[in-house]
Amino acid sequence: MLRLIQTEFLKLRRRKLIWIMLLAALMMPFLALLYFKYLGKTDVDPMEFYRWAAFGFTVFIILPVVLGILCTMLMYEETRYDTAKQLWIVPVSQMGYFFSKFFVVLIYAVTFMLITAAATVLCGVPTGIIGFNWSSILFLLERCMELGGIISFAMLPILAVAACTKGYILPACLTIVYAFAGFILTPVNMYLHPLSSMLPILLRNKEMQGLTLTQDFRILPAVLCFCVWDLAAVAFVNVVLSRRK
Repeated sequence: MLRLIQTEFLKLRRRKLIWIMLLAALMMPFLALLYFKYLGKTDVDPMEFYRWAAFGFTVFIILPVVLGILCTMLMYEETRYDTAKQLWIVPVSQMGYFFSKFFVVLIYAVTFMLITAAATVLCGVPTGIIGFNWSSILFLLERCMELGGIISFAMLPILAVAACTKGYILPACLTIVYAFAGFILTPVNMYLHPLSSMLPILLRNKEMQGLTLTQDFRILPAVLCFCVWDLAAVAFVNVVLSRRK
């Protein structure tokens, strides 16, 4: 498994677009900077600034779309030219192949959120919008790392679709629908979609409970939502790749 993961990262060196996509992590911190500067606010509560810069559209829209594109790119060339079939000749299991891709997505998501955290601090502290406080900065780093891991698991169904199709149009379109569906379903029912189920997990921290919700947040249904979607995705991939073999 470790060699498969290493091989995946070696292949990424040739794909410059994947590294350019990390620049999207700077989008919301910069927009948050412009927003608070436009309002002329200084010494803002750090949590308020973090919600704008790191815990808002970044985790519900931007990162899921970026990860969907990444999933498509990881699978597209190998499925299009049937390169993956050649791997079955050597002792590589289908699920080992699939999860090696997933670990790339996981590490990429955590890296993306760490860049977002760094950009949030750099946009907030030197400009005087928020004060320097080690405890709040450490909290930001911890939550960003946590959200990177959670969102990567939330995008596992998209990776499954990308692994089972030869084109890029279907997984790319599903990525957009999937990301916006999670955003739309949040006020309706947070426990129907993995991306909307992130919110109860995030709100288990008292520091994050300033958000106004129309529903009570519960951890167990949110975790069950992740389990159902991810287990279904893994089972789907296992069946499809086994038939191809």
